[in-house]
Amino acid sequence: MYLLSPSVQLGLTIGALMYASYGMAHNAFDNAALIGLCTFVGFFIPYYSKFSNRIEEYINLRTACVSLGRLGRFVPQLAFNIGIFLILTLGGVFPATRIDTLGGVLGVALLTTCASQGMQYLALALSNREIGDRNRNVLLALSINIVVTALATLGLAWSRGLFLTLGWTFGAAFFVIGLLSDWRSLRYRRGGIGVFFGTFNPIHKTHLALIRDAIETRGLEKVYLHSTTIPKLHAQALQRGEIRIARHDQGMRIYEKTERADVHVNYFPTGSRFYEYETRLAMMRAAVAEAGLGDKVEVLSLPNEYAQGGFYAVLQRIREAAGPLPVHGIHGSDLGGMWVRSIYDESGWIYPYPVVRRDKVSATAIRNGEIGLTTPSVQKMIVALRKSGEAGAPTRSAGAQLVGQP
Repeated sequence: MYLLSPSVQLGLTIGALMYASYGMAHNAFDNAALIGLCTFVGFFIPYYSKFSNRIEEYINLRTACVSLGRLGRFVPQLAFNIGIFLILTLGGVFPATRIDTLGGVLGVALLTTCASQGMQYLALALSNREIGDRNRNVLLALSINIVVTALATLGLAWSRGLFLTLGWTFGAAFFVIGLLSDWRSLRYRRGGIGVFFGTFNPIHKTHLALIRDAIETRGLEKVYLHSTTIPKLHAQALQRGEIRIARHDQGMRIYEKTERADVHVNYFPTGSRFYEYETRLAMMRAAVAEAGLGDKVEVLSLPNEYAQGGFYAVLQRIREAAGPLPVHGIHGSDLGGMWVRSIYDESGWIYPYPVVRRDKVSATAIRNGEIGLTTPSVQKMIVALRKSGEAGAPTRSAGAQLVGQP
């Protein structure tokens, strides 16, 4: 089953492509160093990917700074690539003189890392907009980068030029987009509207504090909230049969992995229990009203737009209605918040309103039974759903009744 996981297959494909590219470029198919290196890369890449993700997530959580997070991802890949090219040259796959004009081992490693990071960013941005599949897009991006880098080591003028262009273009785009995002979070226009997206599973006091602070700090006229219907990660995994709904309990759908699950994918970064969309929507509206924010905050429900294009489509709808007013994107520094930040950054000139999460308030804690972390009305809803579940009632119906559904 391990070898059937998409991440494992992706890694093995990259290792095989690397072997074919350098073997063909330098007639080195029988080189022991190349064989060993590509075998290691094929099996190691999925673990490296998780490691680099965690570094970026750790930095983001403590800084809410896109540029620092990307730098944290960049540094280990640069070190990894330096090791690769040292082995390729010392192992006799190609002479070190072939890459002298590219800055030697360090120069080649730097350029290929820049290109790789930038192209993967583009690949993921396209998949987020339903253009291609996430894994296939990343595979295509990495494949192009591997082939171009292998050609560059031939020392030919045209291949060197292509490699330099690819590295600097995608590397610059990758870092400039992040720097501009961080700059907009510090140098923003006051006034306009705010948007706040997330799972709100359920909405809690920190969500409300972020909204209130954003309104006061940036002088916002209005803030629009919208929650996920079904998180895209789950929708796609359900479609592929990698996860399933094990049961419904206390107004929540409880997910579990299936035998087809990818061993390297974290399907439940924010937990495997989700209140139904209608329930979360009712909780959001109740919490906003109870917090006295009803005149400034509107809870939207655009399920058709979300189904067609996720938060990108919802945000486009809001921007069309806002006209020339500046738009501010509210988010926390946790994993879900930084995912939302990437949507803001990919949707045009939006001013991020990042807040570093330092409190102990979380939706996970609420779902686990903690009290006092949300508003009294939302807490009452949760208690009623729990009681209906304990009584053996069909909690989906109980949840629907609580939120005014037939």
